[in-house]
Parts: sequence; C-alpha cells; structure tokens
Amino acid sequence: MFVELDNQCFLQQGLTADFLRCWMQVVLDLDDTLVCAYETSSMPTIMRTQATEAGLKWFELECVSSDKEYDGKPKINYFTVFERPGLHEFLKQLSEFANLVLFTAGLEGYARPLVDKMDPENWFSHRLYRPSTISTEFREHVKDLSSISTDLCRIVIVDNNPFSFLLQPLNGIPCIPFSPGQPHDEQLLEVILPLLKHLSEQKDVRPVLHERFQMPEWFQNHGIPAYRFMD
Repeated sequence: MFVELDNQCFLQQGLTADFLRCWMQVVLDLDDTLVCAYETSSMPTIMRTQATEAGLKWFELECVSSDKEYDGKPKINYFTVFERPGLHEFLKQLSEFANLVLFTAGLEGYARPLVDKMDPENWFSHRLYRPSTISTEFREHVKDLSSISTDLCRIVIVDNNPFSFLLQPLNGIPCIPFSPGQPHDEQLLEVILPLLKHLSEQKDVRPVLHERFQMPEWFQNHGIPAYRFMD
C-alpha cells in the first residue's frame, strides 16, 4: 500500500506542493541507528552511570507489551533508551531539506512511545512499523521503499542492517551500529548528514550511493542476487 505523507507542517511554513515534490525522502531506521535500547531489568546499572558520566543522553521508557500477565492484564515492559550523539540536531538540520520517514522493524507498541519521547518536535512526517515490512526468500522484515515513494531517484534509507534495503540496494546507506559504549560517536552529524546534504542536490541519488557503497556487489558477496530487485 502506498503511503501518503503528511506535508501539512511544511505547508504551514509556506512551502508549495510543487516544491515539496522536489524534496528528497529520507527513511530512517530506529534501533541501533538513532537509538539503542535495553530492557531495564537486564541492563547493568553501571552502564547507565557510565553513559551519564560520558554525557550520553538517555531516558526511561514504559510500553505495553502484546503479552499478558497471569491475570490477563497487559504486560508492561520497561526500557532504557540511549540516544545517538547529535540526534536532535541531526533531525532538525535534516528536516530543513528533506522529508523524514521513520521505518522500523520494531513493534508499534514499543516503537511508538519511544519515538513520541525521542521526537517531541514531530520531525517525522510518517512512521512505519513491523507490519509494513515484507518477507522475501532471503530475509524477513525487509523495508520496501516503493511503498513510500514511486520515485526511487529521490529516496534514501539509512539503516544499520543492510538486509533491510535489499529490495532497493542502490538507495541504501549502511551505517555503523550504535551502542552506549560509543559516547563520542559522530556518525550522524559528521558522516551521514553531509552525505545526505550532497544527495539532496542530485537528480538521482542512486549513482552516488552505488559508487560509494557498492551495495549490489555487497549483496552478491553475501549470496543474494540483488540485481533481481534493481530497476
């Protein structure tokens, strides 16, 4: 099903529909790309202490599980969520030249309250969760970009798991996974943001990404004939 993106926030800024159609779509993964989350009960306390001392931002999350307690009531899960350094500035600057879409393989009961807390400014025009992913003969939970935009020339996905974008290997930006053991990580502002700015100036993002990452060849080396999925 094609996703209709909500451009109301941009229209309120005086941007025309014709201009919006020129904007690049940036699809962002959640876990290990923008944040890293642990079940609070199983996380060593020292991890949170060390992250705080290193200046890493984190918050507690309470979400309703699809599982039930013994009395039939919904089970409540508790997570500690660490934000990747530069996250908010990254989203702010990115929203100035691109339309942002969150696409996670996580369940909505977990991801929705997390993003609500992570993104109070509502930079994301749309959010997609696990039911929006598809299964292929090679991997499950694959993110099909054609469900977001019919124009693959102007859409990119940033994900720490390259298999997420195996259907459109020329549109993917593989990023280094984030963990709280990397409090000085600079990927978002120093690596990914400059690349996205450069891509926003291209009529077609795919030649640039192919030259930089060689993802079709990477998939072939991992036993997946990615050429089957390319336009």
